[in-house]
Amino acid sequence: MKKVFFYTLGCKLNFAETSHISKLLVDNGFSVAHRGEAADVCIVNTCSVTDTADRKCRQAIHKIVSDNPNAFIIVTGCYAQVNPSEIEQIDGVDLVLGAKEKFDILKVMHLLESKEQFERIQVNDIKSNNSFTPIFSAGDRTRYFLKVQDGCDYYCTYCTIPFARGKSRSASVAHTMQTIDRALEQGAKEIILTGVNIGDFGRGSNERFIDLVKAIDKLNAEVRVRISSVEPNLLEDAIIDIVASSKIIAPHFHIPLQSGSNRVLSLMGRRYTREVFGQKVSLIKRLIPDAFIGVDVIVGMRGETPDMFDETLSLLGDTPFSELHIFPYSEREGTKALSIKPIVSQSEKKRRSELLHNLSDSRIADFYRSQRGKTKTVLWETTKNPKAMNGYTENYLLVSAEMEQEKINTFQKIVF
Repeated sequence: MKKVFFYTLGCKLNFAETSHISKLLVDNGFSVAHRGEAADVCIVNTCSVTDTADRKCRQAIHKIVSDNPNAFIIVTGCYAQVNPSEIEQIDGVDLVLGAKEKFDILKVMHLLESKEQFERIQVNDIKSNNSFTPIFSAGDRTRYFLKVQDGCDYYCTYCTIPFARGKSRSASVAHTMQTIDRALEQGAKEIILTGVNIGDFGRGSNERFIDLVKAIDKLNAEVRVRISSVEPNLLEDAIIDIVASSKIIAPHFHIPLQSGSNRVLSLMGRRYTREVFGQKVSLIKRLIPDAFIGVDVIVGMRGETPDMFDETLSLLGDTPFSELHIFPYSEREGTKALSIKPIVSQSEKKRRSELLHNLSDSRIADFYRSQRGKTKTVLWETTKNPKAMNGYTENYLLVSAEMEQEKINTFQKIVF
């Protein structure tokens, strides 16, 4: 029985896909090699969201090649789709698979066993990919990540995701709900909806993301569902209304702002304004005062002058978010943003990032203080420490306690 080692970089979407590929191989006679075990095949699922991500991927590939000198090395994922020739040049890499080709892994493995000749780069034009199957990760038996959508049609000026993931696509609501049922049968207690642009769910059909949200809200099961990142222009007010009264969907939102300056949003090619973002957050806090709101921000975009950054700082200062995810702008080959001037220096990016990190630290502390003494529901899960267990409440408060094994993967009401 051949052993396969998996290494995944990047987003939860990648982890869901790796989990799916792993199950596919295990169901067909392969076994998973754990860290430190000798592997016959190593599969690296890569990320390419920034140049830093590319660099981390190259470092990881070099290490895996070094640690597994006798293994067949396969590299796939976003970095493989965008820069396959760059990966092929890394000593020790045997095969590069594109974003679509990685799901044909069984064909590849049978090809290897037959010892037939094959092309070292198997990467096709991702834009031609119309296929989509909802899948979920099951790395632990508590939180499951469900891929409900892939690809993006937005083509923001700084982003390579459409080139790595292709056009927006998803399954039907009915097909997606069948996948959720399978996760529930396996014991899932929390399901996180993931994708590249999940608010765009249903593109090409007569369904929309709100239709999926409505179907999930009708689930008759002891489960909690979290909605991951949704663009402000796609976060319909009616979705917020449903979450406000739902017993299934967690009061937890993640909203990519990227910039609080309309001038920068225009340079980025974003499809909303700062006013739209502000209206969504205000509505959430009015209807769900204890909701957790995470916000993505990019600092140092080409063309972002100091006064434009100050607009972001001012907007966030007046916005009741819970936590920021801050990303320094990263130049990506082939993007339209490369023609924008002026360029923001690395030192200025660092200064702006530090200001936002300080604001985020303050807000998360404020949010935790505001929840003290309130009754919440925590879902317990294991930690690396066998004497302790962690869990998250419905509004994403992290709670720790001494290990009680019988409570793992169960809900418990607590006073925070």
